[in-house]
Amino acid sequence: LFLDDLRAELTRIKALKRGREAALRGFQDKLASLNLFDPACGCGNFLIIAYRELRELEIEVLKALYPEGQRDLDATALSRVDVDQFYGIEIDEFPARIAETAMWMMDHIMNNRLSLEFGQVFARIPLKAAPHIVHGDALEIEWAAVLAPERCSYVFGNPPFIGAKMQSDAQRAQVRAIANLGKTGGTLDFVAAWFIKAGQYVRHSRARVGFVSTNSITQGEQVAQLWPILFQRLGLEIVFAHRTFGWGSDARGKAHVHVVIIGLVHREDAPVDRLLFDYTDINGEPTAAVVRGISGYLLVGSHTVVLGRSSPLNDVPAVMNGSVAADGGNLILSADERAALVRDHPEAAPFLPRFAGAHDLLHSNMRYCVWAVGAEPNALRAIPEFAVRAKAVRDFRLASTKEQTREKASIPLLFTEIRQPKTAYFGIPRTSSERRDYIPISLQPSSTIAANDIQFVANGQLWMLALLLSSMHVSWARITSGRLKSDIRYSAVHTYNTIPWPTLADTDKARLDGLAQTVLDARAAHPDATLADLYDPDVMPADLRKAHRALDQAVDRLYRKAPFDSDRERVEHLFTLYEKMTAGLLAAPAKAKRRKS
Repeated sequence: LFLDDLRAELTRIKALKRGREAALRGFQDKLASLNLFDPACGCGNFLIIAYRELRELEIEVLKALYPEGQRDLDATALSRVDVDQFYGIEIDEFPARIAETAMWMMDHIMNNRLSLEFGQVFARIPLKAAPHIVHGDALEIEWAAVLAPERCSYVFGNPPFIGAKMQSDAQRAQVRAIANLGKTGGTLDFVAAWFIKAGQYVRHSRARVGFVSTNSITQGEQVAQLWPILFQRLGLEIVFAHRTFGWGSDARGKAHVHVVIIGLVHREDAPVDRLLFDYTDINGEPTAAVVRGISGYLLVGSHTVVLGRSSPLNDVPAVMNGSVAADGGNLILSADERAALVRDHPEAAPFLPRFAGAHDLLHSNMRYCVWAVGAEPNALRAIPEFAVRAKAVRDFRLASTKEQTREKASIPLLFTEIRQPKTAYFGIPRTSSERRDYIPISLQPSSTIAANDIQFVANGQLWMLALLLSSMHVSWARITSGRLKSDIRYSAVHTYNTIPWPTLADTDKARLDGLAQTVLDARAAHPDATLADLYDPDVMPADLRKAHRALDQAVDRLYRKAPFDSDRERVEHLFTLYEKMTAGLLAAPAKAKRRKS
């Protein structure tokens, strides 16, 4: 956010042959004029380190101004960077007081550093300056009352990471009030509120913003909710960003999280060139690229966001969710339970088809269910265990807090939501590991009852399966679908319904048919391996990988003749097509109001 620029500026000044002393003193003046603000400061870690680094820079300035042998000076008169340049908000009082005390401790440490350089004791005693740490709720406090925006230089920190579904009612109400998305309210993570508040704050300032955030705000439906607010309503631009990387902690019990870092300024102050940092290994070091624009997905490009659709953008069958039992587990049977029931009542077999969720399909687990759709009452009554299970389901549903579930207590042997296709279907697991190169979509018979954590496409043809199994499709899913931790949480609304499919001739479809069948044949050549085994990138069979690569090359050529060098290049190409296909369908963005200087 600021240290790289300050270090580079000092390096340039130290290399000057003329005007060096004046430039150094001017640079020290600049350091002493900075005001830094962390509106979610906790115990002050970001403030403490920022203060330390600014003091280190100042010491470098002083060493350049006063070389060895010329340091018989009053060190107390030299340093001008102080703790009262630092501002923070913290909701809990104890961490707020820790932050305040820790700033003075760091001040003492840096005073000792200065003393060592200049050979005399330098101590700010009595303490006259104090950091400005406010105990309060940053989402309720007016930030301008803590630090006037026109005096602020940088806003930074790592606001709390709380997913939309994990928020308390009060937190959800805060986010919705700040986002002001209308009746729907939105499903934004808690951290989004700090981005919006910061955007509102710097509209009347030249301050820059840099926050660490969970990567969820750059993926899936949250992008369409958050980034139009920041880009259009508040007139911000992303000037630097670190794409997803792993951020660990040495503290016991602290989970490894996947985060991004995003730097924002008002559009009027945005440079032409932006910096985009990418991590080939999310736990490794990044490489930086200079780009002209960064989107809310942290892609090179425009501000276009993918808006969820209730139907596909292309003329293809819709994706449906599997059926919902809402039965307390009483309609679901293990393989042993089914075998025992059929042994005693062979006539029950037709009512006990395979039941499969995502985990079952991926790991070849065999579960079954009571499926009474279309069954005659006398056939069901002839099986005593069905009556036992019906009572248990009825009791479970009557105890539900949901009125719709209680209403279905009158039909206890039927699922509450029945969406089973009458034809074979493509089964798409709702969640797929981030490690997989492909989403392991499978072809299932209509006799396999799809659970609700399966999404399916009925009446699909093999050429469609080829497109769904391609790198092009999974690249789009990684960006537009949500995440469960770091795994892909597949979204029909934001991924399947929005991906631009290529225009296909009959010959193209026939070729894709053959390539999809080759993938299925390669899977079948390993009958003892589960889909989870087959799509583990460390052990994926060579023949299956070869089949997928051939399919990828064919699909890529349907989009353009030149090959794609990376998944990111595929996504950027898809965004260009998406913009063309939705031109006129998306509302024109509102112009951001010019802020007052």
